[in-house]
Amino acid sequence: MTNTSTEAKPSGQRRTYSERERRRILKDLDKDGLKETARKHGVPKSTICNWKRKAREKAAATKRASAPHTPAKVPKTTAKQSDKPAKSPAQRPPRRTARRYTPSERARAIEHAAVHGVSATAKELGISRYSIYEWRRQLERANRGEGPSPTSGPDPADIEAQRDREILGEWKKHPGLGPSQIRNQLRRRGIKVGVATVRRVMTDAGYRPPKIRRDPHDKRYEAVRPNGLWHLDFVHRYINKASTFTLILIDDHSRFVVGHGVDDAERSKMVLRTFEDAVQRHGKPETVMHDKGAAFWSWRGSSKFTALLTELGIDQIVAEKKEHNGKVEVFNGNLAKEFFNQHRFYDLSEMRRRLAGHLRWYNHGRTHHALGGLLVPADRYFGRADEVLARIEAGALREGDELGLSERGLELFKVVSKGGVPELWLCGQRLGWPTKK
Repeated sequence: MTNTSTEAKPSGQRRTYSERERRRILKDLDKDGLKETARKHGVPKSTICNWKRKAREKAAATKRASAPHTPAKVPKTTAKQSDKPAKSPAQRPPRRTARRYTPSERARAIEHAAVHGVSATAKELGISRYSIYEWRRQLERANRGEGPSPTSGPDPADIEAQRDREILGEWKKHPGLGPSQIRNQLRRRGIKVGVATVRRVMTDAGYRPPKIRRDPHDKRYEAVRPNGLWHLDFVHRYINKASTFTLILIDDHSRFVVGHGVDDAERSKMVLRTFEDAVQRHGKPETVMHDKGAAFWSWRGSSKFTALLTELGIDQIVAEKKEHNGKVEVFNGNLAKEFFNQHRFYDLSEMRRRLAGHLRWYNHGRTHHALGGLLVPADRYFGRADEVLARIEAGALREGDELGLSERGLELFKVVSKGGVPELWLCGQRLGWPTKK
């Protein structure tokens, strides 16, 4: 008795099929197609193709055996053909690859075939007749509830799952960011999602918003160009019970961190060294603003920092209230939330190293609400905001695809007028201007 069971064999044993099973599977192949037949019977598609090939060879051999014997014709080859070398793989024409059609293109082809026929549709749209027949069969099975429809897109559940993975992946890389900041980071990469959706996904994953009280204010100012105004301030933190003071220098126009330094106290020597390094790297600012800290300001006489600014020809503004120096104060709060509160450091050297990496990411990878939510500080500081916005709109900017700093634009020469008196500036240095006597 022939065994017709199609149950899977135990692991490690090859499954065998009877002749009756093969005939039944090949019969379904002509009716349902290769993909559906393989899924229905749980047989690899390559196995079914081998059975079909052997069946054709067997039928051809049977036909030849039943036909009268005739000598086979040997094709004549000329000397020119026999001496012609075979083409190498590099000289052969490239193989055509199967094209992928969108659900809307499949729906259009099926609707057109229902009116004008399959052959006319294949000729007009440039689609294979076999593909149209296969889509019609899939549509009929989908109407019976036996499979997916070829004219429908991906499952909405799959789209939502991918969206949630993008949100949680960005939050995992930068756990100090809030929902609106995560939304902006995704928008810069071309992923559009709402703040409410991001907040819901993060809350389900364990996010708890911080309790922050913000004082309302309606006064705001901003420098009109890079290096127009720099803000300076210290951040005080403890690293393994060791007191540390981090000096931050931030550009008012772009929120770009132009320099930073770390010491165990607020020393004027560190301020001078950090400021001079920032000037050497980015040029001189027109004005600096700071509070009345001892490292910046002296109640009697002139401090060393004030003397340096006077020597360089830089204006100095002392903030009477912390709101006046608010941009660097907000940055210090974000630095504590996104960096100091998220890491534990073994010693001061590790903190210095990781701080440098965080500030580079802040300058070149972290979007800023004050810059529209899509730009990072480096985009505005180096004058490439329009180009970056165009690339984001075109969908060409992805993570790690930063513009090279070789493409930055720096203002080397300018002429300004103060009180009707023209001033000439070159590389951040104010030059003399001839006046009439």
